[in-house]
Amino acid sequence: MAGTLNKVMLIGHTGDEVKMHYFEGGNCIGRFPLATNEEYINKATNEKVSNTEWHTIVVRNKAAEVCEKYLKKGDKVYIEGRIKTKKWQDDKGMDRYSTEIQCLEFTFLTPKDPVTPQPPTQVPSAPQQQTASKPSTKPQAIEEEEDDLPF
Repeated sequence: MAGTLNKVMLIGHTGDEVKMHYFEGGNCIGRFPLATNEEYINKATNEKVSNTEWHTIVVRNKAAEVCEKYLKKGDKVYIEGRIKTKKWQDDKGMDRYSTEIQCLEFTFLTPKDPVTPQPPTQVPSAPQQQTASKPSTKPQAIEEEEDDLPF
């Protein structure tokens, strides 16, 4: 091991749609802004202070296409990746820097619209709703019988 670590974990809300850039050979990159919020009480003034930090997320190839398809502005998402700083020159020849999060893994945290038919989601939720409406002793007895099967 090299003795260093470059790892970032963020949970935030997307600030815009995923912007895609396609290259020759079929590769692509998706970029989108992610907002993380911090809230605390200023002890001197006893005021609530809110700070928003914006991060530029970069996703590559198939992962970028998945993000483009499913992520919408305002969605909550978990991002895991690494920090990368790029140096470039502006029109005046001045050195500029931009810091990006190179996304390696992500998990969508915003539940999808329940109006849209999603068979896999509806199947597990139906037994939960039925269990909640029945008396608690009957479902437990059924579960115990199923769990006691000798295998």
